Amino acid sequence: MAFSESQIPPDAQHYLVCGIENCERNSQLYCNDCHQPMCEQCKDEHQKNKKTKNHEVVPYKQRKRPLPVEKCKIHPTRNIELLCEECQIPICSKCTATKEHRSHAFTDLEYVFDEKVSLKCHEEIAKIRNYFDPISQDLKKEIAGDVTEIKKIMEDIRTSMKAEAESVKKIVDTITSEKIEQVNKIEQSLLQTLNNQSQQIDDYINSLNDLIKRFYGYLSPSNIEQLTFALKSENLIIRPIPETSKPVPPVFTAGQYSKEDVAKLLGKITVPKAKPENRKIKPMETASTQLKPTGKQRKQDREKSDVKQTLSLSSSVTKVRVYTVPGVRHVFHISLGKSDRLWVSDYYGNLVQTDLQGNQLQKIKTSGRDDGYHTVTQDGGLIYTDKRNKVINRITPDNTITEFIKTGDWEPLSIHSSQINGDILVGMWKDGEGKVTRYNKTGTEIRNIQRDNKGQPLYKYPHYITENINGDVYVSDIDKLAVVVVDKSGQHRFSYTGQGSSFLPYGICTDVLGHILVCDVNSDTVHLLDKDGQLLSLLLTEQQGVDRPRSVCVDDENNLLVGQYTINTVTVYKYLQ
Repeated sequence: MAFSESQIPPDAQHYLVCGIENCERNSQLYCNDCHQPMCEQCKDEHQKNKKTKNHEVVPYKQRKRPLPVEKCKIHPTRNIELLCEECQIPICSKCTATKEHRSHAFTDLEYVFDEKVSLKCHEEIAKIRNYFDPISQDLKKEIAGDVTEIKKIMEDIRTSMKAEAESVKKIVDTITSEKIEQVNKIEQSLLQTLNNQSQQIDDYINSLNDLIKRFYGYLSPSNIEQLTFALKSENLIIRPIPETSKPVPPVFTAGQYSKEDVAKLLGKITVPKAKPENRKIKPMETASTQLKPTGKQRKQDREKSDVKQTLSLSSSVTKVRVYTVPGVRHVFHISLGKSDRLWVSDYYGNLVQTDLQGNQLQKIKTSGRDDGYHTVTQDGGLIYTDKRNKVINRITPDNTITEFIKTGDWEPLSIHSSQINGDILVGMWKDGEGKVTRYNKTGTEIRNIQRDNKGQPLYKYPHYITENINGDVYVSDIDKLAVVVVDKSGQHRFSYTGQGSSFLPYGICTDVLGHILVCDVNSDTVHLLDKDGQLLSLLLTEQQGVDRPRSVCVDDENNLLVGQYTINTVTVYKYLQ
């Protein structure tokens, strides 16, 4: 019995039985004329037979598929077997003699099917197996990875929300305890006053009772002396009732708040307005090639971008791409390393190294919070502050962590490695006052910058720091609500306080043109200043999807990288042309 290929299970196709009657041997061949599978022995007999010796016997996989048997509608007794090449319609042999097809050319329909339809189908099957299906499987794996990542992100958000709620609850409990203690003290004072008044009245009543007894004694004097004593008016005087006052109890005024007010205390979750980035699908002609730029290509790209003399501010800001950073809950500071590596930190002390594809390469737990507390040095190593232990640690390119600088009694908050000479600038805090200390690249202290030329403190809490191309040092001071700028010798140049009373500076950086870029958390903006502190523009605003920006950094291609409090992504913008 012969089977069509569709009737044969994939795992049993090599057990195909010969189609010649009474033969049960395995079939590996196929007669295209008889349209039946055939074994090797039957093939020899088949080709010795005078009637079938000219039949085409081929390997089974190269067989011609039989056409479905279909009767001609014009000549119902004939099967459709031919294709009219001019009319491009299937016909029977009798149709060839009709007026409509006279003198036309005809081709065997089996040949057409085998040479065109069958060949095309095989080509398409090969495309599906070699390209479309593997790519789809890769996308499926990528989507599954995204599902896992989204679940992790959402769980982290839930954990953060619960932590925020617990923190607020602790504050509420503390304040409630303090207010109850205040009520207890007021009650104690009021009751003490009332108890004193009650005792005063008790004493007065006792004196009245004594006076009554004395008056009765005067009514029955035992001697003349008592009588004369009673005649004196001062001895008959009744003291007035003591004055007492009613207590004035305190009044409780309920707090004025709403659900929305409480919601603001617990942070907010937002879905960025950015258009989702389409997943990359490799072109068919390069499907077998991984499109990764070589080190030489990357170097050439950087050299092409190093055209400072031709760069200028663009008339508009363009969002280039968005990177997801695994291992952090939000992006409070970004340090750009070599070989397209980023170091990113969040409020919870997670410090993560990632590549631009979002792959986590290294993760460190630190004491850092909302400060610019790490920087990449000229040799590609990372240094970061540990304010709890008052030290600065170094991570060498081979990932060894060592203690680098001790800062004594001062807590190191922010740090920046100079791209000019490798010096290390550190913003520090102690007892409500701040300072900036400059070290050379080996960790030797060079200079402390703490007061201006009038002896006034320059800093209070210098939690982000950077350096400009002219050597000026820029500090975001959250307690002074200002960006404080000194020159390379430490002399105060100016302080930038924003465009209103609500300026709250966080992440800060400079670019190749000497511009200053600083995050203003209160207004959800990134300010662009010239090197003298003049506002050039609000480069990024809420209207562009910026929500509570915390960190900024300019990469080797002069793009601006921005991190936010609300999400663990780094958004890349092009603002120079």
